[in-house]
Formats: sequence, structure tokens, C-alpha cells
Amino acid sequence: MTRIAIGATLALVLAATAAHAENPTCKKVRFADVGWTDIQVTTGTTTTILEALGYEPEVKTLSVPVTYASMKNKDIDVFLGNWMPSMTADIKPYIDDKSVEVLGVNLDNAGYGLVVPQYVADAGVKSLKDLGAHKDQFGGKIYGIEAGNDGNRIISTMISKPENNLQGFELVESSEAGMLTQAEKAMKKNEWIVFLGWTPHPVMGAMKIAYLDGMGDSGFGAATVSTNIRKDYEKECPNAAKLLKNLKFNLAMEGAMMEPVLKSGADPKATALEWLKKNPDAATPWLEGVTTFDGGDAKAAVKAALEK
Repeated sequence: MTRIAIGATLALVLAATAAHAENPTCKKVRFADVGWTDIQVTTGTTTTILEALGYEPEVKTLSVPVTYASMKNKDIDVFLGNWMPSMTADIKPYIDDKSVEVLGVNLDNAGYGLVVPQYVADAGVKSLKDLGAHKDQFGGKIYGIEAGNDGNRIISTMISKPENNLQGFELVESSEAGMLTQAEKAMKKNEWIVFLGWTPHPVMGAMKIAYLDGMGDSGFGAATVSTNIRKDYEKECPNAAKLLKNLKFNLAMEGAMMEPVLKSGADPKATALEWLKKNPDAATPWLEGVTTFDGGDAKAAVKAALEK
């Protein structure tokens, strides 16, 4: 009888564990990373936690348009870099056809738009419409980041509108690092430059720059960053989705992780892991209602992984 009771108890335990374990098809979690430093470190942070929970995250570097097309095709599960409202035009078709879902905001109090050095603002360039009167001083150039980026698209639209008085300006597409190098070079010489800026960002945060006014409904200005998932992902993989839904970052957290990546070329994921080891309590609220992949104690698993 004792053996029967023990066997029955063990069977119940195994059944309960199986009931709480994630579907085997959910073990691999496919992320899109568009190459922006903030998204690299938040993706690195999230994949580190998922690995501790027994998942096998996979990260692909894709442009914004390819990211959303891939989510629609169910080739990508998660994107942590939906900057809003600037990416409204990028995501709207996929929200409309319900192939992409917004799981929640992962960052508040962000900012996005055109910036100039403070000495340029002090000279009177405070609004978008002020740029046109100083075209020669700016060399007729506005510096952006990689092709396909939402910010570049907004700048191109601004240039094309006669009312903005930007005739003759050209958008210079580069990378985040290339744009910042150009900006730092210009500012060291006290030259005039206008470029795409955003917060959080440790390098731009240390620069004496000013955001331009007069952006209207372009999408530039105060911003939030949301977590996107492909259609049905939350239903198919509820445990992983619960973690993703719980994710909340802040400006200080992201800035601290971005700084070594931008200043010394550190690996974003390694930087995220180092930050988590120094700030293990940051992950605690993310793990509420979450288990390991096989239904175990998520907090214990993450704690053990960060103590290695």
C-alpha cells in the first residue's frame, strides 16, 4: 500500500509539472534585433533570462521592415524595439491585419527627434523651420542612421514638405556609430550639425544638445517603446509571453548597459549579463507568474544562473 501511495503521489507530481511546462515548440524564442544599441541590450537582457529558464533564444539582426514582414510570416516571435509614435506607419498594416500584436510598453519617458548642438540652439536654431535659413552652415545635410529606419523616413518626409523650408537638404544615411562619430567630430570643431537623437542614450545623454521643436504629428517627440509579438504567440507560448509582458526597463538601466557597448565596443549580451549580476533584484518583477520552461521555480533558476 505504501508503494502504491508513493507511486500515485509521484504520478501526480509529474502530471502537475507536465501541465505547467511550456509546449516543446516554444523552447526556441526567435527575436529580431534591428541593431540599435538600446534594443541590443534589452534583447541581451531578455535572452539571458530566458536561457536561465531553460529556453533557447535566437536573435537575428534585421531591418524594421523585414522584422515586421518576418513576424507576419511567423519567422520571428518577438521584437522589443517598437518605438512609438514614430513607428506608427511601420507597424500599422500588421496591427490592422492582426499578424503582429502589442504585448505592452517596456520603456516610458523616452525621446526621439532631430537635435542640434546647444551652441547652435543658442544661435537661434530652435525649431525645424529654423533649419532652412541656415542651410549653408549645416552643409545642406541632416544625419540619420541605417536605411529603412523609421526616423530616416520621417526626416525624408520633412524634407519633401515645402512648408518646412528644407529644399536642398539631403538625408545622410549611416549607422548609429557612424552618425555619432560625425556628430562628435563636428562638435569638437564647433561646427553646425543636425542629426537624429534619442533618449535613452549614454553618449547623446552626455552631449550638450537640444531637441528641435516644431515636429508636429511627425512621430518625433516624447516616446514609448513597446514589445511586439507575432500573432498567436501568447496563446501558444503563455509562459514565455508572460515574461515578455512583465518586462519593464527604465532610462537609467538602459543607459548603464549601453555605455560600455558604445564607448568600448563591449558585447551587448555580455554587458547585460554583467549588469544583471550586479542588479539581480531587477529581474524579480519580470518573473512574477513565470516558471522555467519545464514548469520549475523561475526565480531560483535565474538566481542560480546569475551566481555562476
